Formats: sequence, structure tokens, C-alpha cells
Amino acid sequence: MIAGVDYICVTTPFYCNDGKGNFVIHKRSNNTRDEKGRWDFGGGRVEFGEELESAAFREVREEYGVDGVIQEQLPAHSLLREVNGVKTHWIVVAFFIKVDISKVKNKETKKIEEIRISTLDNLPKPLHSGLKYSLKRYKKYFEKYKK
Repeated sequence: MIAGVDYICVTTPFYCNDGKGNFVIHKRSNNTRDEKGRWDFGGGRVEFGEELESAAFREVREEYGVDGVIQEQLPAHSLLREVNGVKTHWIVVAFFIKVDISKVKNKETKKIEEIRISTLDNLPKPLHSGLKYSLKRYKKYFEKYKK
């Protein structure tokens, strides 16, 4: 069974930043499930029996090799999208997480092609469809982290 396709999946995207307006963003490789070559902040599914915050911290460590501190949680929402003709359904609970960006490393070299540090006003393109949705829907939250 495929997460988000055969069943609704819960995911914890994260927006790792330094508290000074700089964000960690990565380009999805050709080995990812979908949205290959698109830029995303990161995230992953919540495992059975796992707290939302723990899932976010686990994913940050798995993808970027750092620990962080939760600054804020966005409201939970559904993400209904269609990718290459396939409908998906995700429940999204996203977090802003402050990290030491100088210690960020690519720990998922098969899934992450490139990592960059970027401001919200200068994000690389094309963006992951879920990220574009969040940036638009939760603009007032992101504005607080521009510095």
C-alpha cells in the first residue's frame, strides 16, 4: 500500500531556519516518490505510536543531521493534490524549527540532490506543490520568520 494514495497519511513538514530569516531547503532527487527535481523544506510521515513533534525531530535528524527547537506549529490541514494523474491525500502538521544551519548536512543523499540556504524571498524554483500551498495558505506565519 502506498502512503497518501491507498490511505490517508499524516506528515510533519518542517521549516528549518536560523531565526534570522535563512531557511534550509533541498532539491528532491530522481529517487523520490514524486515531485522529482522540486525544492522542498523537508518532512516525513508519522510512524504508528509516534508523537507529532518526535516525528518532526526524527525527520530533521534523518535529512539534515541536526537537532533543533520547535518555534511554532502550523494548524493541521488536509493536502489534496494530484501528481502525474494520481490523487493523494495527506494530513499535514508542520513545524518551524530553529537549527544551527552551519551544521546541516545532506544525510539522505539518495533522496536529496542538493541543499541550499535561502531566504523566503529568494526560494529556488520549481517548488514542491505542498510547499507552494503552505506558503500561500499560511503567509502570515511565514512572514514572521523573514527577519
